[in-house]
This record gives sequence, C-alpha cells and structure tokens, in this order.
Amino acid sequence: MQPKKNIVHLPVYKPGKPMEEVKRELGLTEVIKLASNENPFGSSPKVKEAILSLLDQTSIYPDGGAVDLTKAVADHFGVETNQVIFGAGSDEIILMLARAFFVPGDETIMATPTFPQYKHNAEIEGAVCIEVPCIDGFQDLKGMLAKVNERTKIIWLCNPNNPTGTMHSHQEVVDFINAVPPHVLIVLDEAYAEYNVSGEYPDSIGLIKQYKNVISLRTFSKIYGLASLRIGYGIGHPDVIKSINQVREPFNTTSFAQKAALAALADEQFIEDCRQANAAGIKYLSAQFDQMKLNYYPAHGNFIMVDVERPGGQVFEAMLRKGVIVRHDPGWGMPTMLRVTVGSQEQNEKFIRALQETLEEVAVIA
Repeated sequence: MQPKKNIVHLPVYKPGKPMEEVKRELGLTEVIKLASNENPFGSSPKVKEAILSLLDQTSIYPDGGAVDLTKAVADHFGVETNQVIFGAGSDEIILMLARAFFVPGDETIMATPTFPQYKHNAEIEGAVCIEVPCIDGFQDLKGMLAKVNERTKIIWLCNPNNPTGTMHSHQEVVDFINAVPPHVLIVLDEAYAEYNVSGEYPDSIGLIKQYKNVISLRTFSKIYGLASLRIGYGIGHPDVIKSINQVREPFNTTSFAQKAALAALADEQFIEDCRQANAAGIKYLSAQFDQMKLNYYPAHGNFIMVDVERPGGQVFEAMLRKGVIVRHDPGWGMPTMLRVTVGSQEQNEKFIRALQETLEEVAVIA
C-alpha cells in the first residue's frame, strides 16, 4: 500500500504539549499552559448551560447545515446566510478551500513563518507553495504581490499573523487587495480578530461586500473559549461559499459545538471582559520584556513572540521543567524566539518568574 507521493514528506502537526502529559513526564503537580493561544478565562457561563441542554440528544445527528448558528452569525455581521460556512475549527475551512480550489500545479502564496496548515493542505492537493519570508515579524505584502502570476490561485494572509502576532492595518489590506488580480482568492485568516484593540484592524466584512475574491476565516476556539468543541466559520461571496460547501463533509460540526457557539456569540459582555483582560496582559508582559531588555514583536492577538537571545529549544525545555508550557518551533526558522500565550495575571506573573530564572540558567548565543 502506497500513499500519495506528495504527502510522504509532510510533517505531522505538533500541538502544544498537554498539561497532563507534562505533569506525568516531569512529576509536577502544577502546570500552566501558555502554548496554544487558548482563552485562560474559559468560555461564557452560558455555554455550559447550552451544552447541558443537549445531553439527552447524543444519539441524534446534528443539523448538517447549522441553520440556527448560520443565521446568528449572519445577523451578527450583517451578511446573508448564503455567505457563511462552518467547519470543525477554521482549519477545516482551510482544508476545504484547498480541496475546492487547487489542482496539481496551481500556485499559492503565503508568508513564512505563518500558520502551517495553509502549506500543509495545499501540498496535499498538489499545489506549489510560494513562501515569502516575513520582515521584522510582518508579512511582506509587497514581496507576496511580486510572486503573483497567472498560476496563482489563493493568497493566505493571517492577520494578526500566527506566530509573530503582528497586524496589517485596514488601509494596508485594502491596498493589497486592490493590487491582486480578481482571479486570485484572498483568504484573510482572522482567528484572533476579536482580541484587537488597535482601532486600525481591517473591516473585513466591508471588504467582502466590496470584493468577490475575499473570504474571512474566524473561529470560536480563541476568545470564545470553545477550542475543544472544534467550530469555526468563513464569511465570503455566495459563489465562494457554495464552492466550499460542495466539498464539505456532511454533519461536520456537532450539535454541542453549534449550541455552544450560539450561546458564546450572544454573551458580548464576556467577550469584552476577555478582550480587556488580554490587552492588560499584553501591556504587562511587554513592560516586563522591556525591563529584561528582550526584543518582541508588537502583539495584536492573545500571544506575544519574544526573542530570548538563547536557543529557543533549550529555553522551552527549561521552562517546561518549571511547569510552564510555552511554544518554540524550529520550523519557524527563528531559533531564539518563543511564542507565549497571554494568560491570566497570575499565569503571566508565574511565566515571567520562570523566564527570569531560565535566562540565568541558559547561556546567551554569542
């Protein structure tokens, strides 16, 4: 038995280490996980009520079209229901986009480093991935535009970018879209959009209404705190959404996820509280990094990328032994960088203490 030749080289996605695994491996009783950009405050109390209301319906298939949730999201953003599609996390929509649009030999453009599932799913479909290096943590929009040709099918723009956390403003994105030919689909991955407090974040919904070749991806995994339920969505032109729907698996989102997402979307005060707590956390961590004379990228999501000036893998392992899980990925091509999720104030303070101790233990790269 032989798999497709174009997937043999693909790496298996490695998520942040689970807390229970770290406890077992290192004999720790307390661990904080600041590796996967989860919401440290959980989800709205209304979510638990919504989930409990479905416990006697586990034998029944979910609504394959997520009709109620589709209407709620459409109303929330002021779009039509035929402009919305759901997936088991927004990463499933990335998969469906690749399945719907790529044939072998197509080209697709993305930054590096960025969310790895763009490249992963494109290569599964035989597309050629054109990676444009970030500049000082920012996606090189001019460099990406220079790579566009008649074979280009999709451009992926992660905003804020994961893992760097940097953001492109509304005007930058508008100028970028205007320079892209209409045959190219522009995917705005906005998983962290709800955390933004800059006042300059792109009005992607307005752009979708203006440009047929723009789609926004959002998720309930981050600020809404539903990561374990796996539900995300895309908003775009009806023709684009129809194409994605044609390759969507039936019943791809669960009843629990749909019901929980409805409850989470309705609790706007919880979201605002999380947004403000996250902004305070970014301010605290940034000030601490300044005191420690560590460089970091401006953060516009719920995480910060910081240069620890030491081998990132060694710092990661040392932090792990102290019960703090952060993120370092050799695939970023940034050997001294760590990505840390903004936690609660208590978690942030514990992280800083552990980092200060670790930096005294691990030698600086000369």
